[in-house]
Amino acid sequence: MSYIKTKITDFFKLVFPSTYSEVAVFLFFIVCYGILGSYIAIHYRIIFDNRIPWDAYFSFDNKSILMTGGSFERHPLSYYFFNWVREFSLFISGGKMDANFRLTLAWFSNIIITLNIIQVFKYLKNIIYLPLWLSLLITLFFGVFSTNIILSFTPENFTYTLFLLSLYNYYAAIKLRKEEKIPATALSQAGITIGGLTITNFVKVFIPLIFEKDLFRSWKKFGNALFRVAITMICFIVLYLNRIDFKYQNIFSKTNQQYEKFSNVKSMPTWDMIFSFFFGGNILFPGFIMSDKHNMKGFNFKGLYMDLYSSAIPYFFIAILLILISWSYIKNFKNKWVQIIIISFLIDIVIHCVMRFGLHTSYIYGGHFVFVYPLLLGWLFFTYRTSPKMMSFLTLTVAILCTYLLVNNIFRMSEFFWFMENYYQ
Repeated sequence: MSYIKTKITDFFKLVFPSTYSEVAVFLFFIVCYGILGSYIAIHYRIIFDNRIPWDAYFSFDNKSILMTGGSFERHPLSYYFFNWVREFSLFISGGKMDANFRLTLAWFSNIIITLNIIQVFKYLKNIIYLPLWLSLLITLFFGVFSTNIILSFTPENFTYTLFLLSLYNYYAAIKLRKEEKIPATALSQAGITIGGLTITNFVKVFIPLIFEKDLFRSWKKFGNALFRVAITMICFIVLYLNRIDFKYQNIFSKTNQQYEKFSNVKSMPTWDMIFSFFFGGNILFPGFIMSDKHNMKGFNFKGLYMDLYSSAIPYFFIAILLILISWSYIKNFKNKWVQIIIISFLIDIVIHCVMRFGLHTSYIYGGHFVFVYPLLLGWLFFTYRTSPKMMSFLTLTVAILCTYLLVNNIFRMSEFFWFMENYYQ
């Protein structure tokens, strides 16, 4: 019984704030995100409108995800998860899809994104051992990323995936620091939840195993790792096939259809979509463009999308940030924690930038990787912890970036409110 009690206590300490500083960070962001999401949910119908299946804003599929879990080939197990999210929200709203329904959904997202912020803060503080003031600065910088702002009120797969990925990275980092292996149960749970919400993230669960101590020097440890991988894959595959009634042929046909649909957009230069959307739009809001949409059942509505950057300053901002994280990787090349972060990031780069899947709307995929930016910045500071001049330079740089990011994203959110005011009251 004491073993179970210890495990439950450890779980709550891992997921939720457990120190005064973590509680303070949690309260700050949950108030900020909560006010934003609550106002939008109460005054506008953009979070959920039963007539709008997708693309109300930034290509998110709120209704589709909530009602069906999304397409099974990309979100194999999200159907089960969003069933209880929807049913609980309907319970709170008395069975009506009204403002109370939207408010409940918004608060789910608010809490989850705030917990995502906490995971990053814990990583900076407990894994990298940055001083508190610096952990707070980087956390604030991360907290005003456009992905976190938007997902803080958006009921989507990306919202929960971002939290689960940041949580798993922190958990795996703890295990590596203690030179412990990730148990088969934890690995399976991570695979089912992370891969179940978005299948392309499934492989990321196994990356930390590569860096377990003496893995490739001991056949016993290597075999144990293979066993844990096999258990995770079997659990995931069985649940996936059960979800589609074991009609596995549908996976390949649907996947090919999705790839053809989302990888052949040629309306914008590839390099600009990579810079403005994949690396930029999930951090620094660009301008917005509207389009006329319909639900194929006679209802017309307006959709909002992100545009390419239109001035030199945003490109300069993103270039500086990419230089900083590249610098961090070079200086920490032999650091196993940094390698885990980068390998995970490379998976998304290959999918979206090389294979071009969803590149024209890759700003929405930030939920799969934006947490890598604050972590790599943290490791860069760690590298120069004994150099006051470099610490001052890096601190000033991040402070300037944070200030510009905050001003820009607040301004762009005012444009988002104009859009809701005119089309989603």
